[in-house]
Amino acid sequence: MTDISITQKSIADQAARDGNVTTLADFILNYGDRSQLSQWYGDTGYQSENSPEENARLIISHANYFDSWADYEKFKTGLSANPSLQQFEQAADATAAGDADTLKKLLAQRPGLINERSRRNHHSTLLNYVGANGFEAWRQKTPQNAVEIAAILLDAGAEVDAWGSMYRGTSTLGLVATSVHPVIKGIQEELMDILIRHGADPNHAVAADYTDGNLILACLHNGRYEPVRYLASKGAEVELEGAGGIGDLEKVKSYFNEQGELISKSMAAKRDGCLIWACVCGHRPVVEFLLKHGCGVRTVWDNTTPLHSAAYGGQVELVKMLLNEGADMEALNGYGGTVLGSTLWALYNSRRPGHLEIMEILIASGAVIKNDWQIYIDEKRAET
Repeated sequence: MTDISITQKSIADQAARDGNVTTLADFILNYGDRSQLSQWYGDTGYQSENSPEENARLIISHANYFDSWADYEKFKTGLSANPSLQQFEQAADATAAGDADTLKKLLAQRPGLINERSRRNHHSTLLNYVGANGFEAWRQKTPQNAVEIAAILLDAGAEVDAWGSMYRGTSTLGLVATSVHPVIKGIQEELMDILIRHGADPNHAVAADYTDGNLILACLHNGRYEPVRYLASKGAEVELEGAGGIGDLEKVKSYFNEQGELISKSMAAKRDGCLIWACVCGHRPVVEFLLKHGCGVRTVWDNTTPLHSAAYGGQVELVKMLLNEGADMEALNGYGGTVLGSTLWALYNSRRPGHLEIMEILIASGAVIKNDWQIYIDEKRAET
């Protein structure tokens, strides 16, 4: 079967965005189930027994954040007939693109735009679109002037803590804090800062049934370790699990009594989570304390071990320490990966400075090299 080129995927992605059933159906007809690999596939309900046209409609509806093709068609009909809806979509595009002039012009023409909401099922405000998270893929981007864009919207009267419906409900601060795009642009803290200075509440940023309503936990669970200390300094709640990611040893100790026991046995899972995040983020004092107070090097939490976590985080010294303490290199995580296997995955998909050294430490310590791993090991060694 013919490979799917980047250009062909881009054409299909554009067809999904624009609602072009014919182009997308042709792509599906040519590439079948491998179209699942494209970014717009997701959880669409795509089924191989459907016709290409049926699957194209499912993908288009999903990519545009509608629950059904009928809802999408209703939106498209309204878009062509409703100038107000057109203006909101134009303003959303300008927000995502960093087009300050167009955004100011649209807000001047119709000031009420500032607190209107998207007709898509995430119901975002324009300020929510600054979050680059949880809505249509082509708008999930952070322009370099995103802080300026946020300032324009806030000065125009945007409700700083207005929630969109994504992730069961979250504010713009919650979106920014858990999004990779502002991190890549190097402006995540600036964006969070302008929101907080305008009154954003870090303890009213994520839904109660999403990481218990705790923003620091939401960051950790989304792999956004960068902002947690900043958020804690701005008043975000720090509980036992989150304290591991921050490295707040005194906070961790506050959950233990004078006998070195947890103040409540019901917090054992939180204690174990604290250990895992401390391993990921490289907070050795917290790790050492917990290993003496109820945790072990073979503790399993959320289908991972301390050694898996330290290796994933690129924490070389912690990996050495855990191995010296008897950690099991061949234990499997939730994906069925050993520590070496998951480290190799990280080298290719989420590389950190310590990963190559950790790979060598594990091999020197006798980690089993499975299947065709030697090919990938040699390839990474050759890069140095």
